[in-house]
Amino acid sequence: MPKDFLQGAHDRYDVIVIGSGLAGLTAANTLARAGRSVLLLEQHYKLGGMATWFRRPGGHIFDISLHGFPVGMVKSCRRYWTSEIADSIVQLKNIRFDNPMFSLTTTFNREDFTRLLVERFQVAADAVRSFFDTARGMNFYDDQRMTTGELFERSFPGREDVIRLLMEPITYANGSTLEDPAISYGIVFSNFMSKGVFTFQGGTDHLIKLMHADLLKSGVDVRIRADVERIIIRGGRVWGVRVNGREIAAGSVVSNANLKSTIFKLVGEERFDPSFRDEARSVRLNNSSCQVYMALKPGDELDENLGDLLFSSTAPLFRTEALLSRDVTSRTYSFYYPRTRPGSDRCMIVSSTNARYEDWAGLSRDDYEASKQDLVETTLDAASKYVPNIRERVDHAEASTPLTFHHYTKHLDGASFGTKFEGLAVSRALPEQVSGLFHAGSVGIIMSGWLGAMNYGVIVANDVDNWLLKSAAAPVAPCAEVS
Repeated sequence: MPKDFLQGAHDRYDVIVIGSGLAGLTAANTLARAGRSVLLLEQHYKLGGMATWFRRPGGHIFDISLHGFPVGMVKSCRRYWTSEIADSIVQLKNIRFDNPMFSLTTTFNREDFTRLLVERFQVAADAVRSFFDTARGMNFYDDQRMTTGELFERSFPGREDVIRLLMEPITYANGSTLEDPAISYGIVFSNFMSKGVFTFQGGTDHLIKLMHADLLKSGVDVRIRADVERIIIRGGRVWGVRVNGREIAAGSVVSNANLKSTIFKLVGEERFDPSFRDEARSVRLNNSSCQVYMALKPGDELDENLGDLLFSSTAPLFRTEALLSRDVTSRTYSFYYPRTRPGSDRCMIVSSTNARYEDWAGLSRDDYEASKQDLVETTLDAASKYVPNIRERVDHAEASTPLTFHHYTKHLDGASFGTKFEGLAVSRALPEQVSGLFHAGSVGIIMSGWLGAMNYGVIVANDVDNWLLKSAAAPVAPCAEVS
């Protein structure tokens, strides 16, 4: 008989959390620490969502997404997780750029960027100071009509080189483009500029292991291979979920699934007001990405002068269309040294490129596999500029595409960062539509990547706890209505 991954699960919990991305994990942990009974359901066989890893023969372990996040992760991990996790966060001090406009290395903070802009790019110190102050002062309530491109043109008119320096890393960090609202750029940029870029020493596998242990310590009932088919609504409010064919009740449900999947698939559009449905439909998904994972042979070490992150491009200008094109001109390389994973003698390289789901979804199986192999080969060619004889030194190489991310995470179109900025308002308004239903995830949250998702999980957990206190609702008995 197939294994019952829900064996021993209760019939009712205070809260059910759907999905174990960083927002879901943190929401579950925060609510359990507040004394709530929490069931965490993950459809995959690993926790972490996009913050996870995979193994390959030969002892190779690849992180799906690890580099890098702002210093705020240290405080958030210490407060909402453990000191051991917080103490494992270290700074990346060598961030490199190499493109037709310039080649440089930076510590990626305000002090060093100011020095570069004034001394190397010959920008007036007052203009630099004004730009940093403007970005730092941005908040959610600002005018959202100004785009990032307009912000740059106002601050540094005609300076394509300055735009490239300031924009490329943030596009990598949270998918921002020149066409997105300026505040979605400014707040993320300011977070990084405070102290620079950080990463988790020990790898994502170690991070998720520590988080899993803390979830269990907090009392969270953690279940993998638990695929939620439906969020059940009865009497205008959340009743629970249907998962692996079983119905489990809850006082509240937090979805860490894609926002649009939550609304249109797990709940059903008939449960929402027409105006809300229209607003939800208009929310844009963020772009996806392709990655090429390369492992050097055991004992073969990379020259650390390569840096930790390398933003490499052959495109003459920074343009969104060029970043998304199948004709790849821009790659961000993450270099993993033995110090990244203490005790290991392995060096890894991960190349990331922005991508469109539709460019891959229409391919036949044979064409798809051929395109993936071509991506590996062209990436090895490009990487050879920085890693001499890379083909002879690589022990394993493979590619992932937007279809890969869609398959493993069920994110619509394999979106790496959920939705664009407007998704935040829809996400926040969800409990106004269905009582007891909340959403936490990557919805253009006004921070970045890991930090934004984690902090949004805390925000939503506090909302849920307050809602449960105010509602003080008695357990709802099952009835004949089926959703």
